[in-house]
Amino acid sequence: MLTFTGFSPKFIHPMTDSIAPTLTELQSLEVELHRPAARKSRERLNALLHADYLEFGRSGRRYTKTEILDRLPLKDATTNVWADNFELRTLAPGIALLTYLSSHVLPDGVHERHTLRTSIWQLAEQGWQMRFHQGTPIQPCPPE
Repeated sequence: MLTFTGFSPKFIHPMTDSIAPTLTELQSLEVELHRPAARKSRERLNALLHADYLEFGRSGRRYTKTEILDRLPLKDATTNVWADNFELRTLAPGIALLTYLSSHVLPDGVHERHTLRTSIWQLAEQGWQMRFHQGTPIQPCPPE
């Protein structure tokens, strides 16, 4: 089962009242994409990923939306994920950059696969959709 700990949203200047709800919503959608219910649902993935979705995975591999829809529902989703330090930058109206740190938590509590994650979200008629995602391996970042 995938679980999450350590959510500490941060706001990037200029801070406005309109940024806080966007950060909360995008953080929630980002976390949803790591949970088994979404990862196993081709329909939910299709709704959350933009038609032009592109990902550069932690491994350096490039993925398209079609590849994600074909592969992700088949993968085992039993990892406990720690995610924290969410930051939001508005790039343009209806376009947001979300960054955060993540790691996988082993049963003994040890963190591995420390990653800086970056996503670009676009507000579409049906709601926010992830347009781009990149996972970059980083040195261990212990939870605060």
